Amino acid sequence: MSTNGKLFVVGFGPGNFEHITKRAVEALQESDFIIGYKTYVELIQGLLTDQTIISTGMTEEVSRAQEAVKQAELGKKVAVISSGDAGVYGMAGLVYEVLIEKGWKEETGVDIEIIPGISAINSCASLLGAPVMHDSCTISLSDHLTPWDLIAKRVEAAAMADFVIALYNPRSGRRTRQIVETQNILLRYRSPETPVGLVKSAYRDRQDIVITNLKDMLNHDIGMLTTVIIGNSSTFLYDDKIITPRGYQRKYTLNSEKQPLKPHQRLQKEAEPWALDQETGSMQEAYTESTGGVGLLTKAREKKSTSFEVAMEALTRVKGQTVQQSITPIVQQKIESVFELAVSPGVANKQFTPKQMMTLAEVVGENGTMEYTPNHKIVLKIPTTDPEVITGKLQSANFLLSPIGDVLTLKACDFCDGEKVESIPYADEIQRVLGGIDMPKELNIGFNGCGMACYSAVMDDIGIVFRKGKFDLFLGAKPVGRTAHPGQPVAEGIEPDQLVELITNIVNEYKQNAHPNERLFKYFKRAKKIQGYLYQDIAPKIKIEPAPCED
Repeated sequence: MSTNGKLFVVGFGPGNFEHITKRAVEALQESDFIIGYKTYVELIQGLLTDQTIISTGMTEEVSRAQEAVKQAELGKKVAVISSGDAGVYGMAGLVYEVLIEKGWKEETGVDIEIIPGISAINSCASLLGAPVMHDSCTISLSDHLTPWDLIAKRVEAAAMADFVIALYNPRSGRRTRQIVETQNILLRYRSPETPVGLVKSAYRDRQDIVITNLKDMLNHDIGMLTTVIIGNSSTFLYDDKIITPRGYQRKYTLNSEKQPLKPHQRLQKEAEPWALDQETGSMQEAYTESTGGVGLLTKAREKKSTSFEVAMEALTRVKGQTVQQSITPIVQQKIESVFELAVSPGVANKQFTPKQMMTLAEVVGENGTMEYTPNHKIVLKIPTTDPEVITGKLQSANFLLSPIGDVLTLKACDFCDGEKVESIPYADEIQRVLGGIDMPKELNIGFNGCGMACYSAVMDDIGIVFRKGKFDLFLGAKPVGRTAHPGQPVAEGIEPDQLVELITNIVNEYKQNAHPNERLFKYFKRAKKIQGYLYQDIAPKIKIEPAPCED
């Protein structure tokens, strides 16, 4: 067994303590670190004692997995938590991916234990009745990690095959069209009256259950905490419960006192000719004569069918019409590589040339996207198998290229269209030394070339303002939200030859000591000082109710 730490990947079910397994509780209490999405951490707070907690926001799963592996390799016991089951749209796969990237082997690497939990399809189904009694599937509508075109194909395939469908992550504040398109796809294959159950926050304090139908489902509140369960063609409503029969009324004669087949007979192949594991083909009876002269009625050997032919036969039975075999039986989903980067004319230069705009149009093409950002850069997302060709063309047009994500970004002003040139070399040097390096969370350095600070450097994580030949420094701004505030003024009159070294030391301290996804203002508040500069709370003192965007 490894002498390193241990990773627990824990699914804690719907969120109330009655539905969490004993093993999950043991793992949480045994751990040194608890790592998870902040809402999930709050749900299990009552089970924790003195563990170190690292909580992050939505869409930050990769960094959570990386931090968990890092702490386990340092000898710690770490619990990475997911609601529901960690192996169903949870953290289990990402943790393994991070381990694999680091060359992990089970015999020599950190120990890992996946602890199962009740997934949303099961917990929500229990509140609706019995909607998942036949073949079913789960589909996440989040296109954060999966292209929407692929998700739409899966929805259509499930609709055609008459699966009961559970939709996870159906809608968020920014992502609203996917649930509408999903409904449109389903209505092409299913009755508008198909029963639909909407369950929000199953088994939690704010649990909400709505039973509706396919055509009216969008008239109700659907968000990230909602699971949508859509019945198949045999699903029905009874006394406000959604019921899906075990089969298509072939296995059981429900209104007969005596079943025509005994239980052991129902399991024989002859009793279930519609089952997918049956041999199909023409059934011909042949009269043969035994050696004893007794006539025997036997079946001729049936023609073996491929699994694809069996599947097509099943679709034919469900739809009641012949399905044309015009599709390829082998499906290989192409993995699309998207190259992401940011471009700008330069540190101080904010003016794009016609040649640069033409180059952007060429490299982005019809399938890529470009978005102008408040950081005075254009973010490019380009499907390509050869990123070096893209960067070569952009560099030949004299673009400054930068990575995106949790990296350091320098946001300089235009220095009054280049007229106030005295501080530009220092901005260029900061970009050269620090620009684009990896950070625990995106880190913006605002650099303004005069005391007017008209490009709002004081509202960035680190604010630098050139004034009277020297620099003023601001730390820990909270740039967004209803409690936004500028950075704390920590130093005035910094000598120019000391600036780059000072900023480098601040950045290195933050990089080494901050938690994953911990913004600089949060780190400053927690650490109480950075490079000797003491923290002062300058946040607004009014009480404001939290407004989590996912709820």
